[in-house]
Amino acid sequence: MSVPEVVVYRDGPLLAQAVAARLVTGLTDAFAARGAASVVLTGGGIGTKVLAELDAAPARDAIDWPHLDIWWGDERFVPAGDPDRNETGARAALLDHVGVDPARVHAMPGPDGPDGDDPEAAAARYAAWLADAALADAALAGPGGSGGHGPVPSFDVLMLGIGPEGHVASLFPGQPALADSRPVVAVRDSPKPPPTRLSLTLPSLQAAREVWILASGEEKADAVALALTGDGPEGSAPVPAAGARGRQRTLFLLDSAAAAKVPA
Repeated sequence: MSVPEVVVYRDGPLLAQAVAARLVTGLTDAFAARGAASVVLTGGGIGTKVLAELDAAPARDAIDWPHLDIWWGDERFVPAGDPDRNETGARAALLDHVGVDPARVHAMPGPDGPDGDDPEAAAARYAAWLADAALADAALAGPGGSGGHGPVPSFDVLMLGIGPEGHVASLFPGQPALADSRPVVAVRDSPKPPPTRLSLTLPSLQAAREVWILASGEEKADAVALALTGDGPEGSAPVPAAGARGRQRTLFLLDSAAAAKVPA
């Protein structure tokens, strides 16, 4: 896994603008290099602000939207259109305004999906979609290429928020999902509401070429510091964010408040 790099911006609005600009560059470079690109979106305040800034940026049209594969790192297990869903925020901020191919927007199923009120089955379904994409990724890369990474594709950019206690996606400290090797898991006892969620696991996050951890605000400063050192509070197990690393690059993209306790 890659060694984390830290980039600090003056404040949250500038952070969102800068990450949006990085996305344009990263995804257009991926299309130029391989003829395909994929991104994993995150929710939360900063994740949605990044998408809104991308929507407002004139350079957004440099991205080949009809051929971009869009995934999510986690999702609340609530029906489509529910304001709690990360997908709902992403569509309102960006996806409804650009020419995405609906077949390439891979939203995690909710209880109104084909598996009904069965999050384990919904997680298995999403894992199957990822496996199919990994095969296609490998075929595109050809012999000796850098295609699908095991049961999931090699995402070009995977964005994550970070919680004040160091969680990423819906992987919370001390919970069984942290040690799960399946690509996608159902989380039934999230300490944050709603309690039932779907989440990529650490091996899936680590399949990404680049992992970007976004943090804004002083309430994230302790978690960012722990994620960078790999330590847990008071000698406990490392926080989940310490395991979120990209194969080629890991970026901590922070505003100055979130970076206040970054170790020298």
